[in-house]
Amino acid sequence: MTLLNKKLVQVLAVSAALSIASIGKALASTESYKLTLATEAGDSKSPQGQSMQLWSKLVKEKSHGRIKINVFYQGELGGQQELFDQLVKDNIDMMLTWPQTSYDDRIGIIYLPYLVLNWDDAIKAYGHNGWLKKIVSPVFSDLGLKYFGPYPEGFGGIATKGRYATNFKQAQGLKVRSQPIFPLPQTMKAMGFQAVPIDWSEVYTSIQTGVVDGDSSNVIYWDYQYFRDQLDYYVQSNQNFSSFALLMNQEKWKSLDKEDQDIISSAADEVINLQFKNAKKEDAKWIKAAQEGGMQYIKPTPEELTAWVKRVRADVWPQAEAKLGSKIMDEVRANVSTPN
Repeated sequence: MTLLNKKLVQVLAVSAALSIASIGKALASTESYKLTLATEAGDSKSPQGQSMQLWSKLVKEKSHGRIKINVFYQGELGGQQELFDQLVKDNIDMMLTWPQTSYDDRIGIIYLPYLVLNWDDAIKAYGHNGWLKKIVSPVFSDLGLKYFGPYPEGFGGIATKGRYATNFKQAQGLKVRSQPIFPLPQTMKAMGFQAVPIDWSEVYTSIQTGVVDGDSSNVIYWDYQYFRDQLDYYVQSNQNFSSFALLMNQEKWKSLDKEDQDIISSAADEVINLQFKNAKKEDAKWIKAAQEGGMQYIKPTPEELTAWVKRVRADVWPQAEAKLGSKIMDEVRANVSTPN
């Protein structure tokens, strides 16, 4: 048994023991209990790690110490798909994650390329009463998950070494890592790149050994902070609005009484609202840090960006409609902006 599996078994054993008392009845707001919160990306010092700590702290404070959340960071309990599986199965209670589409293709709506084109668009779509949240929440519910909302980072780009691309023709022959989630690999292909789906934990080695020439769809923080010695360029291609999701297993959520649901939900809202307030500033900070650290930060011309938007929407959106359904895509088309 690997160390990761041993750790996971230990966590699940504790979680199971803590859940026995609540079987068949809602957890009373006078009870003390523990929950598990995990992420597949970000250590304790990362913005994601600090936000998970904040969520845990707020819940503890609001419950006067009754509810404690054990936080597990990148790599401590397993990889991206493994952790999401455990969340769906109620072996992990809560996650800050890029949700997987392995259980329901409709989750792919949050990864639809060029869904939003600027920050104003993003707030209208992903904000508290955003049109996208109204589409996404029922999808997560069908999967057995409570969706508190998005954890926005900013607009994703493409980081490479050796050379870079700002248009379809230049992208030919460049191999970039893509998250193994529909429609992210399809988006990279439509932009002209060769997409290689790779789990986050394997990205550094894949770039180092030449399996890929770079990374895609992340904000610059991840590419600079984790791969700065491997990458030379970051192109702000904006093909996706990068955001994690704050989720909880729905069965566990329903086992809580109204008071404790309100405690966890209100704490999640504080984390989300703070991130919306800070995300743009945080992204700008890391753009500056990357430039000062020697990474070239490149913006495609408006003409190049518009060409990518039109090409990708024409190629990927019909593929998405086949998976997400015409009802969802009709709502998307009714709300999205068109490039100038």
